[in-house]
Amino acid sequence: MFQIITLTTIFVLLAPALYRRYYPVRNIPCQNTADIRGNSGITILDIRDYNETPGYPGATNIPYAYMKRYSRDIAPGKLHVVASNRLELNLGVRYLLSKGFTISSYEITECPCKKGVLNHGM
Repeated sequence: MFQIITLTTIFVLLAPALYRRYYPVRNIPCQNTADIRGNSGITILDIRDYNETPGYPGATNIPYAYMKRYSRDIAPGKLHVVASNRLELNLGVRYLLSKGFTISSYEITECPCKKGVLNHGM
């Protein structure tokens, strides 16, 4: 009985962190960044680490680890988020939504988008 209570307590304490990290944010479409570049109303926000990529020309590059410190440098309006993996995307999108930003689309560099498909439940 003690083991069941202990496991339940551990699960209840870990559930919010696991949810934030691994459960995808719904209703945000996957789009290639090349399709977004011509749209002047959308800011491209690259949240990948500085050492992973040189970044996209004209994009705002703020890695997720620095987002709390530099979120004021992100232009208001619609954002297209570029991340290297699903975990980084989930954390970044949740943080941006909590700060009042509007996420119009995303791209994961490890997983190319399929046109017109909501990828991975986003």
